[in-house]
Amino acid sequence: MDKRNSSKRTVVRIKDIAQKANVSTGTVDRVLHNRGRVSDEVSERVLRIAKEMNYEPNLLARALVSKKEYRIAAVIPDPSVDAYWEDPKNGIAKAEAELRQYGVWVDQFLFSQYSVDSFKEAAEKVSVSGYDGILIAPIFYKESLAYLSKWKRQNIPFNLFNTHIPDYEPLAYIGQDSYQSGFLAAKLLHYGHPTPATFIVAHIDEDVPNSSHLIRKEQGFIDYFEQHGNGQFRIAHADLKYSSAKEHFRTLITNLLNENPDTRGIFVTNSKAFTLAEYLFENKLDNIHLVGYDLIKQNLAFLEKGTINFLINQNPKRQGYYGIQLLIDHLLFKKNIQPIKYLPLDIITQENLHYYIESEI
Repeated sequence: MDKRNSSKRTVVRIKDIAQKANVSTGTVDRVLHNRGRVSDEVSERVLRIAKEMNYEPNLLARALVSKKEYRIAAVIPDPSVDAYWEDPKNGIAKAEAELRQYGVWVDQFLFSQYSVDSFKEAAEKVSVSGYDGILIAPIFYKESLAYLSKWKRQNIPFNLFNTHIPDYEPLAYIGQDSYQSGFLAAKLLHYGHPTPATFIVAHIDEDVPNSSHLIRKEQGFIDYFEQHGNGQFRIAHADLKYSSAKEHFRTLITNLLNENPDTRGIFVTNSKAFTLAEYLFENKLDNIHLVGYDLIKQNLAFLEKGTINFLINQNPKRQGYYGIQLLIDHLLFKKNIQPIKYLPLDIITQENLHYYIESEI
């Protein structure tokens, strides 16, 4: 056995530093925590010895005895409007439950993903409430910028999830690499149909010009075929409104496919692949492959039927969970936080979906 791996690292105590520096434990405590008056000579000696002994403060114990509470705001779309957001909401709640013993409280501010005014109202409430940290899904790009700028000026740390906006230097972004996920979707469709055809990028119930993550997904998709398609594939773009009358939606799809009769694959850029899957299933269009996102129950039903060929799992529960956890790592445990935490792009099929449905963080 390798002795280096089997040996335990010695925990350096304040008492050990005090003995070596020939001062009291109280003096060491004052130096390390920068409280009280200590001469420069003694302070320098204590800090030098602490460094030599590789002293690391017990932040966990300090947090447990601290009386300070940390109030975090989470600004997220309402799951009652779109079921996708139930998972990040649950991830946030799970993180809060685990961190409650350290005095962490999280208030969730829900807004409609179809209403800019609803988003602004939620963000405004957060801005005037004095939170220690903020987690936000900035799905409205233009409207988010003013609030991110304000929080930056106020020195309030904020994390972003689902949509990355690096302009105002968030503490961290947690989520998928949108560009790479679009690139991956293209690769999956190409594997399914390697001969010349049309592929459609479909945005459903989205304000695409104001949604930077969707633009990045589409660009990744287009770039894949520019690099690997040998000029044999045509990419069509479609903005569809499922929230309108069902018959109108079906007419939109019919017209879209009539305009692109050689369509052999559709990439849905959000969680609503099921809306197109329903149409393909009812019309027995099994020659069109379908790739989408997220393990909501409507998508899973069509994945099991084979109408949806692949789902890309964006790990939404982990996005919410780590969004809170990293704020507390920064605020309470004083850790250095990496500015980007990309989560895996899991490819879900009929064969492996059951390993993901009940998976925990």
